[in-house]
Amino acid sequence: MIHLSPSPAVNATLFLLLSFSLVTWFLIFTKTWSQWQLHTLDEDFRTRFWAAANLMEAEKAAQGNEGSLARLFRAGTHSLRQADKAGQSLQLSGDRQDILERGLRQQVQIEQHRLESGLMVLASIGSTAPFVGLFGTVWGIMTALQDIARAGTAGLDVVAGPVGEALIATAIGIAAAIPAVLAYNYGVRKVRLMVADLERFANDFLHVAMRTDYRLKD
Repeated sequence: MIHLSPSPAVNATLFLLLSFSLVTWFLIFTKTWSQWQLHTLDEDFRTRFWAAANLMEAEKAAQGNEGSLARLFRAGTHSLRQADKAGQSLQLSGDRQDILERGLRQQVQIEQHRLESGLMVLASIGSTAPFVGLFGTVWGIMTALQDIARAGTAGLDVVAGPVGEALIATAIGIAAAIPAVLAYNYGVRKVRLMVADLERFANDFLHVAMRTDYRLKD
């Protein structure tokens, strides 16, 4: 339980650190849930994609699926349809393969940005929480010393209470930072693995499209 300090600055620091901790755990749970959902949807679409007889049948399997792989596939099929208008704009410049590769690459970047959402917040909390706690500690000790000076005594029974309460801010700052740093490191590694999976699927899509001369129909 957090005991409030007589100093408003220390109390504000403690509430800020508590907010950091709540945001951290909210992001941990929401990111874990969304990544689990994406994994389930991606595995379902991957199975349906490789079981499809052609790209048109795979396109039907992608309908209603909001996983990363399905969105990447839909971006690819959209690029193939746009390739029929090749040369009408700079976006559609190049041959059919160039247009498909560009569409897939752009979608991979979009998915990567979506996967990285929230990670910068965790990184910011992990890097700033200890310093916020340290600020509360320094301010609390300064206030405690001023009280001791006014009391005219510096016995252990007088110093221990105020200083101990001030040091709580540092402990809470570290406690708030550790989950944020661990979650950020895990999230970065997870994003790299998922982006690598998207790139492998994009490469597989290119090879499949190559066999149909970069057209949806065989």
